[in-house]
Amino acid sequence: MNLAAGVQLVCFFVLTGMMLTAAVGVVLLENIVYSAFLLAVVFLSISGLYILLNADFVAAAQILIYVGAVNVLIIFAIMLVNKQENFANIPKRWIRKVATGLVCFSIFALLTTMILITPWSLDATSPAVIDNTVIELAKHLFSDFLLPFELASVLLLMAMVGAIILARRDLIPETTTSPLTLPERPRELASVSTKSTED
Repeated sequence: MNLAAGVQLVCFFVLTGMMLTAAVGVVLLENIVYSAFLLAVVFLSISGLYILLNADFVAAAQILIYVGAVNVLIIFAIMLVNKQENFANIPKRWIRKVATGLVCFSIFALLTTMILITPWSLDATSPAVIDNTVIELAKHLFSDFLLPFELASVLLLMAMVGAIILARRDLIPETTTSPLTLPERPRELASVSTKSTED
């Protein structure tokens, strides 16, 4: 898919603006449900940027995996455990804020340094045109990048198990007097029922 240079430039700025605006909304909005939906907008904008780079398979995988699986899983987990809780005053909270600011500034400085030292000039000799990107990606995924590919699948499994545990947290009894006591039928009811049958 080849677009004109002007159309590519306009699409790039529109998608970048959407992505940055949605990302800021994810961080700043107080309602976590709205943040989750804006995260889906971020993923869709990134897939549009992949389409501009002629990476059709990566764009489709971005939509299917991140928007269709990960983001939906996040939304379901939020809907199941969405409890309104008041934030308690934490002593020496400013230390955490300063540490968070330092970490964010360090990441921003690292990314800025990587952008500045990366040679962005294009090579005069254009690479060979890839007919089927799926085959080329499969070759790299199952040879050079096999370990990161498997680690990503384990990460998705951990996210799914964590969502299930959060969803079932209210069903776990807090205290049990005996490991043989069933929460559905306490001992008092069981003793009453056995006396009635004996009579």
